[in-house]
This record gives sequence, C-alpha cells and structure tokens, in this order.
Amino acid sequence: TLMFDEIGDMPLETQSKILRVLVDQRFKRVGGDSAVSVDVRIVTTTSIDLLAEAEAGNFREDLFHRLNVVSIAAPSLAERREDIPALAAYYIDRISRSSGLPKRRLSNEALAALQTYHWPGNVRQLRNVIERTLILMGRDPALEIACEHLPGEVIDEGFSIPAGEGLEQIIALPLREARERFEREYLIAQINRFGGNISRTATFIGMERSALHRKLKALGVNGAARAESA
Repeated sequence: TLMFDEIGDMPLETQSKILRVLVDQRFKRVGGDSAVSVDVRIVTTTSIDLLAEAEAGNFREDLFHRLNVVSIAAPSLAERREDIPALAAYYIDRISRSSGLPKRRLSNEALAALQTYHWPGNVRQLRNVIERTLILMGRDPALEIACEHLPGEVIDEGFSIPAGEGLEQIIALPLREARERFEREYLIAQINRFGGNISRTATFIGMERSALHRKLKALGVNGAARAESA
C-alpha cells in the first residue's frame, strides 16, 4: 500500500508521472534502464476539494478519476468538538511516554479553550499544540495544564469568563444586569464550545433544550440559537 498525504499539493508534473505508473503498472528507477513492475494499492488524503481543483485545471482530472474509487469524507475537528477531550488525553499520554515527560491533565478551563478553538489544522494541529505545551512545561511540578500554558492563538479564541476591566464593569452593574451579562457571555462561550449545537450545549450546562432556547431569546442571543448544526 502506497500512501500520498495531501495529494492536492502535488505538482502537475509529478501527477503525470504517478498517473503513468498507475496506467502502465511499471516504472524505471532513477538511473536504471529496466522497467520494474508494481502492484500497489493507493491511499491518498487531501483537505481540499479535488474535483473542484481538477475542474479548475489545478489537478489532473484523469488522475482524480483513477484515484477516486472509494471516497471517505472525514469531518473536521471543529465539527467533532466532543472528540477533543479524548483526543487530547490520548496525545498527552502518548507524547509524555515517548518524550519521558511528566503525564499531566487538562484543567476544565484549558479543555474548554481547546473545544472552542476553530482548529484550521485539524487533528495534526491539536497534536502539535499538546506537544508544544508539554515540552514548554518541561519539568514544571504542576500536573495540571492550565490556560496559561496553552499557545496564545488558542487562548484568544478560547472559553473565557470576563476578567480584569470586564469584571470591574460587571461588578459596577446592578445585580440583575450583572447576572444577565454574565449569563449571556457564559452561554455564548458554551455555544461556541460545542460548535453552535444547542442540544449538546443544553446537555452540558444541565438545562432542557427548550428552556435554553427561551433563555437565549430573553438574553438576545437568537443568532447563536439559529447556528445549531444538524
């Protein structure tokens, strides 16, 4: 089995060579004179729309149809945020063992930040973030990974409750207004954490789905409610 990772990035010239090998089932080694027969199964991955690229002339259409025998669409990590805790724990354990680093656990706040981040690099980026965090923590005696240990780009989008000046502003408000503002920020953060899925958000925060809809409407967060995924 021959694996081509991100085949959409392959130059057109190389695509032509791969297609020729697939058609002829033989190739010549660099510097060789005789053809070598091959019988391989090809597996490829891509994060782009190859058909659209082929139609645009950026990918060989004949190679696309030659490869597109069985197509499996994998959802992005942002679409499967409920998998992030298990994946993060797996990478923490694996990287800690292979690198001889202390095994740590994620704090609830750090885990919420990971679940809120949009992950343009998908699972690979999650693995890199975990590895970078563990390496930078080094022999730090703390067994818990806090938000402060995570990269800035994750924290910037991550789950947070207003602090600093934001907290001072809330404290300055009457109780009812302060509670409403906190509830609004909290619910928006949780909805983002679960990718706009109201049902998952309701389950996590311990509310009935209908009650959450009413609360969102009362707080003026109707746009978030409409963002619920199928």
